[in-house]
Amino acid sequence: MTSPTVTLGILSIGEMGMGIAKLLVANNYRVVTNLEGRSEDTKARAKEASIEIFPDDVSLVKECDYILSIVPPRDALATATRISTAFNAQSSRKSTPLYFLDLNAISPRSARSIGELIASKSPRMKFLDGGIIGGAPKLMPQDAESCSSSKAVWAKPSIPISGSIASPPPSFAQLFAVLRMKHVSDDIGIASGLKCCFASTSKGFIALCIQAFTTASEMGVLGHLIEEMEGRMPGLLKSARGGMTSMPPKAYRWVKEMEEIAQTHEEEGNFSPEASLFTPIAKIYKTVAEDTILGEEKTERRKRGLTMEDVAQAMGDGLKAKKRKTE
Repeated sequence: MTSPTVTLGILSIGEMGMGIAKLLVANNYRVVTNLEGRSEDTKARAKEASIEIFPDDVSLVKECDYILSIVPPRDALATATRISTAFNAQSSRKSTPLYFLDLNAISPRSARSIGELIASKSPRMKFLDGGIIGGAPKLMPQDAESCSSSKAVWAKPSIPISGSIASPPPSFAQLFAVLRMKHVSDDIGIASGLKCCFASTSKGFIALCIQAFTTASEMGVLGHLIEEMEGRMPGLLKSARGGMTSMPPKAYRWVKEMEEIAQTHEEEGNFSPEASLFTPIAKIYKTVAEDTILGEEKTERRKRGLTMEDVAQAMGDGLKAKKRKTE
């Protein structure tokens, strides 16, 4: 167990941020956040999870040893700018540096831009680039004999990290172990690139399934498609079912993520814009978020899209309604 004097700020407390916060609290870290502008539901969940809430960024930064940025990709730069500004506004600072870990789904170029911002505006801050691969941490069911916190088993994502970690503080190694972090490079942008490559396969696959299942539903052959996949590709069908049904509340976040992935493949993989698949894939998720009822879904209050069939139905209804408006 770590000392409670190690304080981590998490921005923001969404599904992933909440999962990581709960994991850290379970390991005796002090977790804090700023929920300015967030809903009362979010504030209540944070308090229930033993997360301390601060009224502004300056008071948050003053208390933190580490800040984890876990926000929609479109907000990554703005969040880094906020924290840099707050860090510079402190009347007094800790003798130890503040580590800012960007764990957002952004391209290597975007990660380097954030690193350059912090280096130029707040050189006393330490910046690390990262990405989260997998779902939010969650406590696994245990039998009665092993339900004590000392034997608790957590399902965790992996978190590749890149950037210089020379002369890290004593708390660094334990934090890496608790969060399942892995240092992959001294160069900023490499961890974000790895995350983008992984998400290409997972979220790219989900987008393909959205199109295939929606079209099959509109043609009246969705049942036959599922039957064929059950017989020939049961593993892919299982992945499709899990991916499509968990996607609706996240689709709005994935629009920018797909654009960042497209940028990654073009700039790091040398694919031409014409050969990049992910700008069109971004448009698929934009359609989900803006043109269908699925875009109204919230993780904590699900109503639609709980089955593949309903995802396909809602997509078809939304696409037909949009088409009628343009005719």
